[in-house]
Amino acid sequence: MVFSLKEREVASSSSNKPPVDVTAIVKGVIDEIRTRGDQAVRKYSEKFDKWSPESFKLSQSDIDAAIAACSEQTIQDIKEVQSNVRAFAIAQRNSLKDFEVEIRPGIHLGQKSIPINRVGAYIPGGRYPLLASAHMTILTAKVAGVKHVVSCTPPIAGKMPNATVAAMHLAGADEIFLLGGVQAVAAMAVGTESIPKVDFLAGPGNAFVAEGKRQLFGEVGIDLFAGPTEILIIADQHADPFTIATDLISQAEHGPDTPSVLVTTSAEVGRKSLEIVKQLLTSSDLSTAAVATSSWQAFGEVIVVDTLDEAWKLGDRIASEHVQIFTQNPREALVKMSNYGALFLGERTCVSYGDKVIGTNHVLPTRTTARYTGGLWVGKYLRTCTYQEVSSEQASGDLGRLCGRAARAENFEGHARSGDLRASKYLQDDFSWIVSSQGRL
Repeated sequence: MVFSLKEREVASSSSNKPPVDVTAIVKGVIDEIRTRGDQAVRKYSEKFDKWSPESFKLSQSDIDAAIAACSEQTIQDIKEVQSNVRAFAIAQRNSLKDFEVEIRPGIHLGQKSIPINRVGAYIPGGRYPLLASAHMTILTAKVAGVKHVVSCTPPIAGKMPNATVAAMHLAGADEIFLLGGVQAVAAMAVGTESIPKVDFLAGPGNAFVAEGKRQLFGEVGIDLFAGPTEILIIADQHADPFTIATDLISQAEHGPDTPSVLVTTSAEVGRKSLEIVKQLLTSSDLSTAAVATSSWQAFGEVIVVDTLDEAWKLGDRIASEHVQIFTQNPREALVKMSNYGALFLGERTCVSYGDKVIGTNHVLPTRTTARYTGGLWVGKYLRTCTYQEVSSEQASGDLGRLCGRAARAENFEGHARSGDLRASKYLQDDFSWIVSSQGRL
């Protein structure tokens, strides 16, 4: 039996669309930047951010000043977090091995992981200065071996976001532009007089940035089609309701359309968690209470199931971006679940660690896309490329005979003749088309 203690008031996050035509606005910005370059970039930066400096690109002295404006503790914390992200990214890169195998005598097949040449990283800065996104996008790209990372972040209220700039620089950004919104991702994707064209875009953003990446996909690669942040907590009767409530709110504060869901085998845990969420949201010392309350009221859910097996199955149907497991044996989820962006196992582990400090990437699939893709990682910045070499005449001739037969089964005569030619050269097979063609030459 499954029943809800709280249902979401909004059917889906897609129904909470901005009261403007985002698609049309974004298309207009991209088209104008494509034709007018820097002039259009400046126009839209002035319009959307009230920001029009002499140069959007930060000089080394600008970067040094931003770093100097940060406290020593902030810089130390950035470095420690980046050390965690770097360690995990290096482990990911080391798991990817180039190889070459001789599948038959004289037939050599190989695979190489080749980094993308130029990446654009967008670091948001609207409601919050998300400097952690610099670690996730820029640093991971550099560990993958990307030669050149162009990065953009918006000004905050017309000022330099010092900590974000420091994080971008320490992560390894080759160029930093103080530029936000769809004008930033469009400029990086199509290239302007001052902003280099990239091959791939990474990083989260608002609805306009997300739509810009969607429209530009194909012209450039992108990391993910991202939606609002999501959290799912799966809990048994032993879970602590106060911890559950605190962690649900931690994600609800991201924005007004964040699905925060509790699935539990205990109605008592569910009811207590609901009560505590309400208490915490009315606390006078929660600075993000208004946003979190709006999100929780519209998208919060508490669902009670009879067994953990039902919880695992429901969790896979929800396919949430973040899944926290508060059960006596949290590692059971590694066996029982398959659809999630990232798992957080046990009460000692929370989504906020993944968002900010632990080292795994926080750019993750949302809106059930975890059913078919994972999040941003070193491998997203690599192209898996193959090569082949036939080193013996016998092997080439044998493949030629096979190719001739296989291609003619598909009515590809030109393909077949490429195979015939090798069979003729190396195994002395006779083909009438070769004889007649050579006679005409």
